[in-house]
Amino acid sequence: MFNKETVIDGKGHTMGRLASYIAKQLLSGHRVIVVRCERIVVTGSLQYNKLKFKEYLNKTLLTNPRKGHKHFRAPSRIFFKAVRGMLPRKTTRGEQAMTRLKVFDGVPQPYDRRKRMIVTDALKMLRVKSFRPCCQLKDLCMEMGWKHGAVVERLETKRAERAKKYYTAKVETDKLREQKAKLQASATLKEINEKLAKFGY
Repeated sequence: MFNKETVIDGKGHTMGRLASYIAKQLLSGHRVIVVRCERIVVTGSLQYNKLKFKEYLNKTLLTNPRKGHKHFRAPSRIFFKAVRGMLPRKTTRGEQAMTRLKVFDGVPQPYDRRKRMIVTDALKMLRVKSFRPCCQLKDLCMEMGWKHGAVVERLETKRAERAKKYYTAKVETDKLREQKAKLQASATLKEINEKLAKFGY
């Protein structure tokens, strides 16, 4: 319905609130891309969430486990499943809504060069009291068998360095452009003042 894509940075958002917001946007026809899913926050201590996840791992189909639950370990897939649970995915409308969602661990290309948004209604610092125990999705997933945490961390460090270099160069370019505009303006004003001086102003 809408060609515009919204890129959301998952860092510092609580999982349930962010998932419910995105589910609503998808059903409204928006395209949503979520990056840095490994930095999404889950309320409750790490130990408590590990116990919950271990209970979830026991859910299977007795007669044929291959047809039962798919126990994803990657943060992006866990978040994808959280959003999927908030959509009527077995209807045509729900299926089409799911096709409009993309989730990623880290910030892959070309989204590293796109403006990333936040959802203020889902931010942990605004919605969860500071003394409440929380854990990041990447810590939980690494405890439960996710093996690519170090790779994502290394790629994120490289991306941050590239972004810092780009920002420094951009600031210098903007400063030079501003100086040039001031010089041009002063030269133009000088000409105008000389013309006005002839008329006695």
